[in-house]
Amino acid sequence: MSQESLRAAHQQIEKSLGAPTILVNAAGGNDPKVTLGPDRRFEQVALEDWRANFDLNLVGGVLLPCQEFGPAMVKRGQGSIINIASVSAHIPLSRVVAYSAAKTAVLSLTQFLACEWAPKGVRVNSITPGFFPAEQNRRVLFNPDGTPTDRARAVMRHTPMGRFGEPPELIGTAVFLASPKASGFVTGADIRVDGGFLCRTI
Repeated sequence: MSQESLRAAHQQIEKSLGAPTILVNAAGGNDPKVTLGPDRRFEQVALEDWRANFDLNLVGGVLLPCQEFGPAMVKRGQGSIINIASVSAHIPLSRVVAYSAAKTAVLSLTQFLACEWAPKGVRVNSITPGFFPAEQNRRVLFNPDGTPTDRARAVMRHTPMGRFGEPPELIGTAVFLASPKASGFVTGADIRVDGGFLCRTI
């Protein structure tokens, strides 16, 4: 994601749909090159791979979109920005150190911007999803025959509700945060949609 492409997208949105008042920053992912394991220790992760992970999850995924769309919302005096974080931002999950660090930065940036832009009528919040099966994590959670992997079973043991999340449950939270009537006094908040994952310690 570049500043130029964001600017072009912003101009096209303004032209086709009018001034945007809702921004959802949902880019994210973890590159296998920064995933730790028996053959890769923390100190072996290359700097360029760290930077690529932060570019996706923080810089290109949140910071640049907020820089492009946020000031326009501030100028109009209204807007809702929703940043997608991760349970790994709260308690670093095993093996995904760069992803965890980047998503933790997303939480911090969310709170900073919430304070910065609240007087101007722009709300900034985040959503922390639990485990929602998607294309990017399906191979980690399910074997080729559809049975859960060891990691999926570990996730279920740690999730009090005992199941994965479903897309409407995440969408509903985003709609709530986008609505000035439903969440007009909510800013700087992080809403967990995780089936209780972060409630359980052992």
